[in-house]
Amino acid sequence: MHLSEQEIHRRNERAELEKLGIDPYPADLFPVNVTASDIHQNYEKRKTDYKNISIAGRIMSRRIMGSASFAEIQDATARIQIYIRRDDICPDEDKTLYNTVFKKLLDIGDIIGIQGYVFTTQTGEISIHVNSLKVLTKSLRPLPIVKETLDEKTGEKKTYDAFTDPEQRYRMRYVDLIVNPEVRNTFVKRTQMVQSIREFLNNKGYLEVETPVLQPIYGGASARPFKTYHNTLDTTLYLRIANELYLKRLIVGGFDGVYEFAKDFRNEGMSRFHNPEFTQVELYVAYKDYLWMMDLVEEMVEKAAMDLHGTTEVKVGQHLINFQRPWKRFTMFEAIEHFTGVDISNMDENELRTTAKNLKVEVDDSMGKGKLIDEIFGEHCEHKLIQPTFITDYPVEMSPLAKKHRSKPGLVERFEAICNGKEICNAFSELNDPIDQRQRFEAQLELGKRGDEEAMMLDEDFLRALEYGMPPTAGLGVGIDRLSMILTNSPSIQDVIFFPQMKPEKKPKIATEKDFEDRGVRSELIPILQKLGILTLEDLSKAVPSKLFNDVCGMRKKLKLNDVKNPSLEEVSAWIGFE
Repeated sequence: MHLSEQEIHRRNERAELEKLGIDPYPADLFPVNVTASDIHQNYEKRKTDYKNISIAGRIMSRRIMGSASFAEIQDATARIQIYIRRDDICPDEDKTLYNTVFKKLLDIGDIIGIQGYVFTTQTGEISIHVNSLKVLTKSLRPLPIVKETLDEKTGEKKTYDAFTDPEQRYRMRYVDLIVNPEVRNTFVKRTQMVQSIREFLNNKGYLEVETPVLQPIYGGASARPFKTYHNTLDTTLYLRIANELYLKRLIVGGFDGVYEFAKDFRNEGMSRFHNPEFTQVELYVAYKDYLWMMDLVEEMVEKAAMDLHGTTEVKVGQHLINFQRPWKRFTMFEAIEHFTGVDISNMDENELRTTAKNLKVEVDDSMGKGKLIDEIFGEHCEHKLIQPTFITDYPVEMSPLAKKHRSKPGLVERFEAICNGKEICNAFSELNDPIDQRQRFEAQLELGKRGDEEAMMLDEDFLRALEYGMPPTAGLGVGIDRLSMILTNSPSIQDVIFFPQMKPEKKPKIATEKDFEDRGVRSELIPILQKLGILTLEDLSKAVPSKLFNDVCGMRKKLKLNDVKNPSLEEVSAWIGFE
């Protein structure tokens, strides 16, 4: 295990704490009776309530000043300044807790519990005067602390040395949440949005249910599944791509309205709009149709926007999106003609293929009529729909689970809501004719034989359920991650999923002595570089020549390597700029 100098230092501090009889990870409860946010919001109004407080948090900054010091701690709600006097936390002769523990063995990132009272400093900052201090957790890795500076022209605070690399932020979300407080707020708003939707559906009288994640036959959407194997049953199972077919079984069973917040899984590409594991809420209501469901979606999303922001207008990137009802509506063919000038409503498959190529849409021989229309719409229409818009009346080939349109041959009663250029929900007047449904499934099987890996399977049990009779039903699926992106103004789906799927982490190749020597580093200087935490050639390449020069010279002096000659700045620059 290769550790940096700081990691080694912190492990030594941990050992020193134990020598002093201090457990760096105590098991007993620490009483907390207040939060940092509560103090900031209410102290000026109720000062007498804060004379005996107990709070815990992570040290985020320190200013050591002899027998008294200031620090800043962060709990789950906010940061707050604390003031520590040696004689207050060490009232007896023994001053070890302050002189050794606080000043020398604690670091930024460590978690402490304190007791004391709240006061206001001479500069007007609300702070906690500490009477007692307890070590709760020793942090063995340094935090990438966000530093602030003032812009001399504007007076605005600017940050630098922040934890900003997206891959590292998503991979180490725990660090991201510590040092970037706005990230935590994004996830709080996501939870509030889910609560708003759940409250809305509960108030309508619909029942929240759970359906299987492991399914013997995947269905309910057009997507590639993840496959697994059950040893005891000796059978292949699939992670669900949707929960639609199971929820419809419950409508057959007599429930009038059911919904589920579901984790679904699709074995497909990843992008800033796609994660292989995602969340959606699906709703099915008996004796309703897709026109009724459009009105419900408008009402539900408008409520969510109001609950989160107090307004229906939400800033998303450079756009101001308004979720106030009613939303604009286009049929699928109207939208394509509006944005391309081409009417495809009466075209057969060959004509559609030719039209797609003329519109510079990539197509292949596996694509049937529905897929071709979908590709044209995706390439030329979807990204242009910024304000919430319903796209309705899809071709039957695109919608194997939707009911045929009551007045438009060749179409189905389906809509998608598009917002900020992406689909946020999908809904049908659900197909409840078992004969028609079987024919649609069989058509999907034919597409699968042509190479369409997203074609649906034929689910005999679902067909059997339909044969017992499913009432006319409206169904809806809302992408929770996509809607969260919009309502929190987040540019990537990874920003609204705590732990998004990532490529396997690349382990750095630790450089050998020969690797360093090939870079021109003298053998006697290699231990100094390693002591500075430069363990890979990539670390060396990223270094700033002047800073590394000073660090090497300083470490040589600190280690008292008097017989080792300092490198020159030109020598260090050559290591870094090695071709």
